[in-house]
Amino acid sequence: MKSKVTNGINRMITVLRKDQSSDGSWDYPFETGVSTDAYMIILLRTLEMNDEELIQALVERILSRQEKNGAWKLFYDEIDGNLTATVEAYYALLYSGYRDQTDKELIAARRRILEWGGIEKSHMMAKFMLSLTGQYKWPAFFPIPIEFILLPLSFPINFYDFSVYGRTNLAPMLILADQKFSLKTQRSPDLSHLFLSRESKENNEFFLYRSEDWRSFSSFIHQGIKNIIGLPASIHSIALQQAKKYILDRIEADGTLYNFFSSTFLMIFSLLALGYPKDHPVITKAVEGLNGMACKIDGHTHMQYTTANIWNTSLISYALQRAGVPWDDSMIQQANNYLLSRQHDRYGDWVIHNPFSNPGGWGFADQNTMHPDIDDTTASLRSISRLARNDPVYRQAWDRGNKWIFSMQNHDGGWAAFEKNVDKKIVSYIPIEGAKYLFADPSTADLTGRTMEYLGNFTNLPIEHPAIKNGVNWLKRDQEKDGSWYGRWGICYIYGTWAAITGLISTGVRSEHSSIQKALKWLKNIQNEDGGWGESCYSDIHQTYIPLTVSTLTDTAWALDALIAASDNVTPEIQAGVKFLLDHSDKKDWTSAYPKGQGMAGGFYIHYHSYRYIFPLLALSNYRNKFLSRINGL
Repeated sequence: MKSKVTNGINRMITVLRKDQSSDGSWDYPFETGVSTDAYMIILLRTLEMNDEELIQALVERILSRQEKNGAWKLFYDEIDGNLTATVEAYYALLYSGYRDQTDKELIAARRRILEWGGIEKSHMMAKFMLSLTGQYKWPAFFPIPIEFILLPLSFPINFYDFSVYGRTNLAPMLILADQKFSLKTQRSPDLSHLFLSRESKENNEFFLYRSEDWRSFSSFIHQGIKNIIGLPASIHSIALQQAKKYILDRIEADGTLYNFFSSTFLMIFSLLALGYPKDHPVITKAVEGLNGMACKIDGHTHMQYTTANIWNTSLISYALQRAGVPWDDSMIQQANNYLLSRQHDRYGDWVIHNPFSNPGGWGFADQNTMHPDIDDTTASLRSISRLARNDPVYRQAWDRGNKWIFSMQNHDGGWAAFEKNVDKKIVSYIPIEGAKYLFADPSTADLTGRTMEYLGNFTNLPIEHPAIKNGVNWLKRDQEKDGSWYGRWGICYIYGTWAAITGLISTGVRSEHSSIQKALKWLKNIQNEDGGWGESCYSDIHQTYIPLTVSTLTDTAWALDALIAASDNVTPEIQAGVKFLLDHSDKKDWTSAYPKGQGMAGGFYIHYHSYRYIFPLLALSNYRNKFLSRINGL
């Protein structure tokens, strides 16, 4: 077994060494279905930037992902398909000019859309896009008025009570909804045939709420502004200017807004709504930035939602070091030099709720300079940990990163993704689909568990330290009744349970503890007969564990790594998991492309192309280091 494990590890090391980019990073794709491809076509046609080569390439990819029944899916086992993705793909194909309503692919797609209830049943964010491109009627009332952006931090709810991800998308949305902006071109198709009936077309629903129920919320905001600063006639204009300033101040060097496709897309339209011409330098630069996110997947061009270079690089570099690659190997040196160049020295929105800390975190995307997150920061610190002992420059980076991590712990003891103490209950009730995911940034098991694992294994912090104790207590409170934990940014319960177990074990919680025992029992009970594990994206939608019915490399690696961390000896479950990873390491089918990350339940899922290497390599290395090293050494 020892030689098989070592051979399996070495094969992955060889692949990763070959795939490293010249700048030291790994730029494996961040794949998110066809929505970004569709939106890019719609954007280019609306701006009349007729990049035919790119548009044709995106058309080809969209068509390559269509199901036999005419629909598009977000994940393999999604029953029948996804209405919103199908509407977006259909619209883009028509707008491209390279497909016609009479084409068999579009006939099949249209049939599915109408069977599902028509375009009016699509997700609110799709309706927003359809409205600003002239395909859907703007609602008379938007639940958040533009003046909302002016409310002070002292107000019971204000703009900075939303997560930075939510704010980044909301700022341009407020402008667009306020202006009820709509732009058609001579090439715009007519999508009226996608409405199920004439009545629904003329009286369509935009939100899943009655407007009168939320007019009081709007009145509450207006009254708050009036009480605090009065209500001069110019207040509306001031709010528009503040929203525009928020956007322009957060454009990255590549021209995108925070390196997100959605926020950049919305930014471009919001600037058009404010009178910017289509060829304004800010707009053309933003389009260039989006073009820079294009990648190739299986011969097709895909528009990434963002790039994942820092996330890929930090995780891969650390996994390689756990696998025995020395810290002074050129591959690790190049990776860490890249990471060092991407550490933040700019203040971002996080400082609003954490005003006494200096910058020191890392972001997710290659061009990210002011939007750090907890997970990328601890991942990068793991990667540079050995260099920090030998190089004063890295030691300084290490100290800055650690101080930032400590400063970002929430009052409840956990850690969130981007912000500190941004978890007001009212935010999740705002009547915008996905508000819980878009606007809230609470403590989560995956972020808290991974941060605790980092603190326990890579710092000298005693287990009696308040930060450790509070984190442990938060994880214990957050455990599900069945013994699992929900992981917010992955799929889903296996992911969260892996993060929580490894975090608790590394910070002194014994494996005999009831929380660990319940979690181990849960993991063992859901192991498949082939020795692996697999979880469906439906877990995220239904908020309960749903098996995939087949095993995947990443799910197996997460579950296996958790069992290894909490076990003193090799168990049959561990042995079976290791065998599955070794036997299936070269497997390439739909299971190897199944999403393992999520941004919004039922709407946004991520296939990380790097994960098939990162987590099996980490699990096998931890297995070898903990158990096989006892046998005659290595």
